[in-house]
Amino acid sequence: MDLNLHMESIIKLLVAMLFGLFIGIDRQLKQKPLGIRTSMVISIASCLVTLVSIHAYDKFGGTEHPNMDPMRLAAQIVSGIGFLGAGVILRRGGDAISGLTSAALIWTASGIGIAVGAGFYVEAGYAVVLLMFAVNAVPHLIKVIGPEVLNKHEISVKIIMEPNYVLTDVIQKIEERHAVESRKTKKNGRTIRRMKIKDLDDGRQMIDMLISAPDREYSTEIYYDVKKIEHVMSVEVEQL
Repeated sequence: MDLNLHMESIIKLLVAMLFGLFIGIDRQLKQKPLGIRTSMVISIASCLVTLVSIHAYDKFGGTEHPNMDPMRLAAQIVSGIGFLGAGVILRRGGDAISGLTSAALIWTASGIGIAVGAGFYVEAGYAVVLLMFAVNAVPHLIKVIGPEVLNKHEISVKIIMEPNYVLTDVIQKIEERHAVESRKTKKNGRTIRRMKIKDLDDGRQMIDMLISAPDREYSTEIYYDVKKIEHVMSVEVEQL
């Protein structure tokens, strides 16, 4: 490799690091598993492997190696990075899963690194801009102009009830409160998506439910509403 190729490779690595920095800052501000260092490392490493793959073809390819593919090594990044992405996906009970966006951005950071390593600077830059728009601007637009059903978050609620109390009454009271709020606001309120009932050793019952609530409603509101119901001994609320 001559001096010009060395300089070009260094520039590509720097650009890959810069684009990875943008993705990492976005995740870091939202306190997500994918941070600044991780995203930069992924982008730089993917760019480096792509450079090695391309220049290895220039150096070792030719008539003696007719089957040599300059992008074969880079192609393995796409599948191999999936193991790293799987590490940030968390199952938080039931069908509640978190970390999917961070896992997707891990895979995307590797793709941006490959694009920069192959010399597609403009395409990689456009991809970063579209990513930032999709991850940050689109959700806010949906909150403003989108339907109410798309503006909801999931809350896990665990309730400990006194012994020999009719648990149906608790569910009815939560649903009645939801119905009243819906009539007042003329919007979709809380909905119970999943529920599990378990008997405890001392005769008490535990209700474990997953509630879909509007984004405008805080978890504390659900906590205090459930706490006011008679015969409720304790309440545990977690926003997923």
